Amino acid sequence: MSRTRPFPHRRAAAYTAAAALLVTLAQPLAARAAAPAPPSDAQPSAGRSTAVDLGTSEAQWIDADTVVWKVKGGAGTSEQLVYAPDGGITVQDGAIGGESHRLRMTPGALTDAQKAKYPHLKDYQAYTIDPRDRDRVRAALRGQLIAIQRAADGALLAATGVQLPGALDDLYARAASRASLGPVFHGGKVTLSVWAPTAHTVSLDLGGRTVRMRRDAASGVWSATGPAAAWRGKTYRYAVRVWAPSVAKLVTNKVTDPYSVALTADSERSLVVDLADRGLAPEGWAGLKKPRAVAMKDAQIQELHIRDFSVEDSTVPAADRGTYRAFTDRDSAGSTHLRELADAGTSYVHLLPAFDLATVPERKSEQSTPGCDLASYAPDSDRQQACVTESAAQDAYNWGYDPLHYTVPEGSYASDPDGTRRTVEFRQMVQSLNKDGLRVVMDVVYNHTAAAGQDDHSVLDKIVPGYYQRLNADGTVANSTCCANTAPEHTMMGKLVVDSVVTWARDYKVDGFRFDLMGHHPKADILAVRKALDALTPQKDGVDGKKIILYGEGWNFGEIADDARFEQATQKNMAGTGIATFSDRARDAVRGGGPFDEDPGVQGFASGLYTDPNGAKANGTAAEQKARLLHYQDLIKVGLSGSLAGYTFTDSAGKKVKGSEVDYNGAPAGYAAAPGDALAYVDAHDNESLYDALTFKLPKDTPAGDRARMQVLAMATATLSQGPALSQAGSDLLRSKSLDRNSFDSGDWFNAIHWDCRDGNGFGRGLPPAADNEAKWPYAGPLLASVKAPGCDRIDGASAAYQDLLRIRTAEPAFHLGSAEQVQKELSFPLSGTRETPGVLTMRLGDLVVVMNATPQRQAQRVPGAAGTAYGLHPVQRKGADPVVRASSYDEGSGTFRVPARTVAVFTRG
Repeated sequence: MSRTRPFPHRRAAAYTAAAALLVTLAQPLAARAAAPAPPSDAQPSAGRSTAVDLGTSEAQWIDADTVVWKVKGGAGTSEQLVYAPDGGITVQDGAIGGESHRLRMTPGALTDAQKAKYPHLKDYQAYTIDPRDRDRVRAALRGQLIAIQRAADGALLAATGVQLPGALDDLYARAASRASLGPVFHGGKVTLSVWAPTAHTVSLDLGGRTVRMRRDAASGVWSATGPAAAWRGKTYRYAVRVWAPSVAKLVTNKVTDPYSVALTADSERSLVVDLADRGLAPEGWAGLKKPRAVAMKDAQIQELHIRDFSVEDSTVPAADRGTYRAFTDRDSAGSTHLRELADAGTSYVHLLPAFDLATVPERKSEQSTPGCDLASYAPDSDRQQACVTESAAQDAYNWGYDPLHYTVPEGSYASDPDGTRRTVEFRQMVQSLNKDGLRVVMDVVYNHTAAAGQDDHSVLDKIVPGYYQRLNADGTVANSTCCANTAPEHTMMGKLVVDSVVTWARDYKVDGFRFDLMGHHPKADILAVRKALDALTPQKDGVDGKKIILYGEGWNFGEIADDARFEQATQKNMAGTGIATFSDRARDAVRGGGPFDEDPGVQGFASGLYTDPNGAKANGTAAEQKARLLHYQDLIKVGLSGSLAGYTFTDSAGKKVKGSEVDYNGAPAGYAAAPGDALAYVDAHDNESLYDALTFKLPKDTPAGDRARMQVLAMATATLSQGPALSQAGSDLLRSKSLDRNSFDSGDWFNAIHWDCRDGNGFGRGLPPAADNEAKWPYAGPLLASVKAPGCDRIDGASAAYQDLLRIRTAEPAFHLGSAEQVQKELSFPLSGTRETPGVLTMRLGDLVVVMNATPQRQAQRVPGAAGTAYGLHPVQRKGADPVVRASSYDEGSGTFRVPARTVAVFTRG
């Protein structure tokens, strides 16, 4: 299977049926005829229009007995399903030709239960399969299938393909969902199983020989069993003979196992491997001692790409750079820094996708590198990006959101991609991070596949065409995620998600999972994952599944938006489940504007809005800036509460409001039911890094020291909030990607983390790649040319100040409140209201007072009720690395806290 990149990372793959003047439609024929079919040469009456489009699949078979179709009925019209197992049905000149068979249907109506299960189909006309034909339903699903409508005189009025997932779930999924798929070892034998209910035949290509597979009629699962000793380590693929609507013909697909647990290089073949084999366990694996489990509400997370971690770290042996093994080099600069963060309070490392990817060549000998001296060009040159782009299609870099096999570690990160070294070395990586005091989160991407149909990078859709992918109303594959959407609302795709996550948790000892575009999953699917993990025990499985954390992107968009097809795993729907969702509310308020602003200079709380204007017209008048800044401060207050829907406070207009009543672009700012429902962050791999966003937004002549201070202040809004927080790895070191807003394919040059401050922070490496950034070059160029990259004093100082805040957060119980009621009792914003200072947030939290001064001036905040109570700067900051914060003071007589410019100060009572 080729690993070259003929498509960009987030490519939209279409699932289109072949359509021409002569279109073949087929589906299972039966020996017994149903009602006599109208003559194949029946023609439409003169002047009568027809709706014949065999390039679409607008009818949907939703259960064994019911088909829905938006087609206009009329006096004397009739609807039928037409099928032929091997194809051969044709539509030409308005008539159906070729040998075919019929299933009769009668018009009816959807039941309430059907409407509830398929809300997006509630207005469709329903048809019931004639009871006399129900014994041929399973046959009809295994070939070419169309729905047709005829007039009373037999003329063809409409014809379209048929979507099958509902019927397949109804007929097969109950039994199939209990099946163990992929390789299963037991009692000296191994069984290989694949679900392929619509396949005519499936055989096993095992090490170059063909092995017959047997089909279970109830489940649609095909299996072959053999001696474990003889089959272990052999390569295999399935040869699936199946009707493929995307090419409108019967095909034989030689395809790897979607339940693969091991692969050859470049995913050419699956391997018969038992993950319980002791030879795959690193020394000490069975007795691995985990760091203390940290609940979701208390998690502090570093988001890290495996290759970024070490590829330019000269303290890592050259052979290990960019690989799993780099994490075992415990004296490297990167590992040392991660241990420092762990000591300060970071509890998890979130690894960007590390499953088998579709677009990176796994053999190092086949990977390309830029053919230019990238370091020789000017900071604002376009030559670096041009060179990087020229080699991008075949280089070693990608974020990895292009899944090929969900449950196998990616081979390009292994010392040898051919075989099981990737399994061993992934486990060594987890083991090493755990020894460094960090639990491991894996970024999982079950919402889409790299491709669908007959594409080289398609797996699932070659085995059960049209089932695993979510289809639009016309039968094309939905691609709102970026690529070919999957359909975890279908039983067997949901099962794959659960089975895969359990494998990573049990066999790789992963401590948490971050779900990419989780809002494209049903809530029930994610809760099923939670239930399956909770069933894992140390005695039975070697891990405690209840201690595994879950979070994801709860965005609400696409064909499933607003629960159009099912109750989604979105921000509002996941509240109260203990499964967190990323909260974008405070992120945008802190940074300013949004990720897709035409002018990246739109300012926010931590980038100088109103208090240090940059002159961008997009920011509006001074009055408009002040009003927006004060609203941003309300959004940040909601964020500091843990984005609680019910948290009540006085807003900047002087009104008493709930978090859910504060507006965020037309949506409620507060949506969480408890701390831990919302994940705070101000940067991640998507969009510009925090340093780059602030570079765009702060006035161009802002000194490097002030830029560093604003970086720490921005990060503090997440770190000091209730609930979990995430930061992109390197952000405490002022990490830059040279203003790249989408670096998924920008190579090592723009993405590598520079752990040693003497190597810089990544800023000034040229204009970012044109594909996603050229429109911003007029803004980026002058900044790259004139803004000086920070030196070691600024980089090290920012990291030390951030670590001090982490220590405070970790040590103080007030940052770990367990309920909305506790937050309401302990947290307040005593100066919030009509006289609130623009650019300053003062938060009272139990015995603490936190002042966030984002302005360029020293600020005094007189807190009602504080006079007469002793407060002092928190000992961690008083003895800490930042000399500026040590100039903060408190006057007990007046209850006034004074804090230097661009500073976060934490005061404690007593």
